[in-house]
Amino acid sequence: MSTCSVSKGCFVFKPSPKKRRVSQKTVHFGERKDSGDTDLQFVTCQALWNQIKQELEQIQEDLNKQLLDNLESFLRRSHSEFQAKTTEWTYRMKSREIPTAALVLGVNVTDHDLTFRSISEVLQQNVTPYIALLEAKDCTGIKNLMQKLMGQLMNCYIDVDSLEDEDNVQVSHNRIRCSMTSLVNWYEGVTKKTSSETPSKKRTSSSRHWLSSPIVVIFKDMESFTTKVLQDFIVISSQHIHQLPLVLIFGIATSPMIIHSLLPHSVSSLLCIELFQSLSCKEHLSTVVDKLLLTTQFPFKLGEKVLQVLINIFLYHDFSVQNFIKGFQLCIVEHFYSQPLSILCCQMADVKTRVNSLSHEQCENVRRLPSFRRYVEGQVSENQIALLTADNYLKEVVQKLLEDLHVYHENYIPVLRCLHVLTSSLPKYPLGKQIRELHCMCLEDQVWETEEYESALQLARMLNKSDLVNVLQQCVEIFVSSAVKEFDQTVEKLKEFLTQFQKLEVAEAFQERDVSVSSQKELQKKTDLYHLQKSLLELKESRRSKKLTKFEMLRFEVVDYIDGLVRSYLAPADHKTLHEVVYFNTPSVLREHLNAAPRIALHTALNNPHCYLKAFSTVVTAAEGPDAASSDQVDDIIHARFIRAVSELELLGFIKPSKQKTDHVARLTWGGC
Repeated sequence: MSTCSVSKGCFVFKPSPKKRRVSQKTVHFGERKDSGDTDLQFVTCQALWNQIKQELEQIQEDLNKQLLDNLESFLRRSHSEFQAKTTEWTYRMKSREIPTAALVLGVNVTDHDLTFRSISEVLQQNVTPYIALLEAKDCTGIKNLMQKLMGQLMNCYIDVDSLEDEDNVQVSHNRIRCSMTSLVNWYEGVTKKTSSETPSKKRTSSSRHWLSSPIVVIFKDMESFTTKVLQDFIVISSQHIHQLPLVLIFGIATSPMIIHSLLPHSVSSLLCIELFQSLSCKEHLSTVVDKLLLTTQFPFKLGEKVLQVLINIFLYHDFSVQNFIKGFQLCIVEHFYSQPLSILCCQMADVKTRVNSLSHEQCENVRRLPSFRRYVEGQVSENQIALLTADNYLKEVVQKLLEDLHVYHENYIPVLRCLHVLTSSLPKYPLGKQIRELHCMCLEDQVWETEEYESALQLARMLNKSDLVNVLQQCVEIFVSSAVKEFDQTVEKLKEFLTQFQKLEVAEAFQERDVSVSSQKELQKKTDLYHLQKSLLELKESRRSKKLTKFEMLRFEVVDYIDGLVRSYLAPADHKTLHEVVYFNTPSVLREHLNAAPRIALHTALNNPHCYLKAFSTVVTAAEGPDAASSDQVDDIIHARFIRAVSELELLGFIKPSKQKTDHVARLTWGGC
């Protein structure tokens, strides 16, 4: 790819080999340890990402389903009212109101494109083929808006059975005047054509569209449109609403009140607005984390520090779920690029085959893993020798350890969910409101040794009966749905607790009745002040020295049992052998790619250009390819481009002429980088 960038190559020199080696760290993803199985690593990485991508698409579809169904219903109502000429539509024609959907999407603007793409596809499939997506940058004036609107609408109605019709549409679009009257004439023409077609000639999707399908105009970023453009378009459209079934959709990032801030009452009164709210970005992120990380469906996992980096970028930068997913994809690529044993990060059905195919060099890579070293140190001397010398024995152990790691994840996830159910019912959320926060705490360290966990247990021992029963019921559902045989006894124990609580309710009902009767008798006997004070003091002393009730004892037992599950199954992942195979936990590499540092990058490019390119002519000729002009002509062109680039850099203040020679320049740099 050729370029005329002022910052791409102005200094012709060959760097030393030492500097060349240093520069490789800047260009590459990370330090690559070549194991000879790059093809298998690439195939495994690609297969994993394809599975994750399909899951993400399904998540997006499920999350947007309610919103899309509501929008579709809204459009169909507006459409049917126009078609049937009902009383309500007649009233709208008289008042010139335009049906308008105010779609509040939140401040995560980078995610809006995907949402609007889904909306457009669903509406085109089920409601109407006439949809236009408008952005403020393309609609600086009403003329630009009308051109963009008519261009998109005319291109969306093309008869795929006839190329002549497509040519006619293009020709008419070039000749037609972009005005609302022209749009009305075009719409009447295409709707008449559609109604007069025989069923055999209709487009395949036309059966899903109603006659006189509405024209949907989507303003993707309403806050960015100028007030005059919006006012002019709404006023003009309202004057033709009796001829066009026009429906507007406003994409709003802030608040619906922005409509009344941008538009005066005389214009906003022309809109019949209905509010739609999309799922919040935090709930969307929680669903993504839940489906991608808190599952055994995908073998790849994120370490605590890396996950925290991605979450912090989400919370403190852009609230963008799509950027979180891009960061997650970057982690996958980096893991499979830098970890030679990532070929073992696969589904359990393929583990045995992959392990048996390990070469001697890969076995040595296993022996170098810190977690495997700790494992070897804990073995008897005979096993240590076999693990360090016999590859076949090592492969058997590696397969067993990977199976144990998979079992660890199967047990970890249900217990984590159970603990989250307990802690999320507590006031002030001592272990975090979201399960991702609790997950990070469990990955970081032994969670039961933290002060937050101790505080959570103390609060849990004060839960009332209804809350505790609700926690137990949800935990039973979690363990049953996990289908892990190891938790069969756990389910039985939790059901036993529920049965005891039910029996306790019956016993307490009888006890309360007896206590109330006896207390009434005592009050009747001791009516004077002296005896009444004496009774209160005796009651106070008895409360100080009284034993725990049956409910309190049972509550302590339930909390202690859940605490035992936590200590048994929520050990940090880095305590498990071979966790390096499936966990990516190099936050420094991730920060280098995701946290933009333009000043440092520019300083490096100017001070050490060999980090990015070789000699100037080599870069240009390589980009232009072998089909370039003659060598003499190319040299002249390259020389001219080189001089121009140097002049532009000098104009910008990055370089200055040197006094040593007339054809030399000096770089201007700054400190503190």
